Amino acid sequence: MNRTVIVITGASPLDRRAVAELPIDAVIIAADGGLDHARAAGLEPGTLVGDLDSISAGGLAWATEHATLVRHPVDKSATDTELAVAHAASLGPSRIILAAGVGDRSDHAVAALGALGAPELAAVEHLEAWWGTDHLWVVHAPRRVELPLGEGTVFSVLAMHGAATGVTVTGARWPLEHHDLAPLVGLGVSNVAADDVVTVAVAGGILTVFVPVVQGVS
Repeated sequence: MNRTVIVITGASPLDRRAVAELPIDAVIIAADGGLDHARAAGLEPGTLVGDLDSISAGGLAWATEHATLVRHPVDKSATDTELAVAHAASLGPSRIILAAGVGDRSDHAVAALGALGAPELAAVEHLEAWWGTDHLWVVHAPRRVELPLGEGTVFSVLAMHGAATGVTVTGARWPLEHHDLAPLVGLGVSNVAADDVVTVAVAGGILTVFVPVVQGVS
């Protein structure tokens, strides 16, 4: 099914520049208090998922009238983001986009982006995230993706979810060919697109491609 599902999460407002990049015909799911940020950005989620401990009273009242509520107990082993992403995957989309504002909890950020490495997402053809204005792609093996980054764009390729094997990067200043990446090593950081399109492939594991809003090589 050719369908895009957007999952709005996080405790901070969405960046308007990122919101402008989201497809207007997508299904929108909010993770708990993410609904308030979605509505503030002009988005109207059709589904609210979570334990609903961080959503505002006004947001919950709106959701009760206008959205489907998928409520979970507060005492749970998964984050609201994980639950919302799993719900998105259950719809059988071809594309999932996770969107959040930049918050002040680095542990929350890592866990939220880590949710895109869930096994049930391996069948989703396109997995993306907007974290603030940083654009990310998550690539489950075995898969090859072509990213229209534009020549000169700085990007990083990291194995956030464990070791990744058979990593190939073409169209970059520093290409890789069938390389094995250990988790979170610096080898893939601050590469530069040498062509308009960069191709990233992985034979085993999961890769995350970051395109930071602040461009520069370190």
